[in-house]
Amino acid sequence: MSTPFAIRVWEGQLMTVWRAWRTAVALSLTQPIIFLLGMGLGVGSLVDGRNDAAASLGGLSYLQYLAPALLATAAMTAGSFEATYPVLDGFKWRRTFDAVAVTPIAPRSVVNGLFLWWTTRIVIGSVGVGAALVIIPSTRGWGVPVAMAMSVPVGLAFAAPLAAWTATREDETSFPPIQRFIITPLFLFGGAFYPIESLPLALRPIAWVTPLWHGVQLCRDLTVGPLTLGATLVHIAVVLAWVAAGYLACQITFARRIQR
Repeated sequence: MSTPFAIRVWEGQLMTVWRAWRTAVALSLTQPIIFLLGMGLGVGSLVDGRNDAAASLGGLSYLQYLAPALLATAAMTAGSFEATYPVLDGFKWRRTFDAVAVTPIAPRSVVNGLFLWWTTRIVIGSVGVGAALVIIPSTRGWGVPVAMAMSVPVGLAFAAPLAAWTATREDETSFPPIQRFIITPLFLFGGAFYPIESLPLALRPIAWVTPLWHGVQLCRDLTVGPLTLGATLVHIAVVLAWVAAGYLACQITFARRIQR
């Protein structure tokens, strides 16, 4: 039985980074713990000392508030990176997608294989954050594995649209502005570090339509609660809508780029 084409594309991506897998895994496991120690405990001790802190954070300590959100932010970071420079590398520098074009592998299989690879990278990062959540007694619970699983579509919600954009680019000049003016502001103002109710009223709708805020809320609700059916369904629907739109865009832009 022949190997599915999407698996072959996934395997090609895996072999590209195989030599550095130990470093990637080590960073995925250690960085969340270090970040939580610095922000969750260090900054958290200052935040928790305020009289109104518990009310502002929904009755949670700052560590409980921050830690689950890192599942979503880590997924966003991994997905946004994998969909930019590595994808352009396949089109321009190593031209692996040009090589694929002369094989029976169709562009749709390239997209499907990349989705499998992005999922793999996001899962590696989620395992690191999930391990940190399990270590901390106040964030340990049945919802951690579910939150880890839900972080995957959050990462894909960023990877898919960005990869579709990358497939239309001839150089990397647009990637730093994307990181500087989209990914970094979302990381800082997307509800991971403080409630978006602290933002100016005009900026809150921007956060509501982004997959990160919904991912942060979903991971936080699953881990430390409270979990409500209506809100959960809305969060999942918005994130999956971004994934679906990005997937369709990828199918179009990859086909045009590979077949031209």
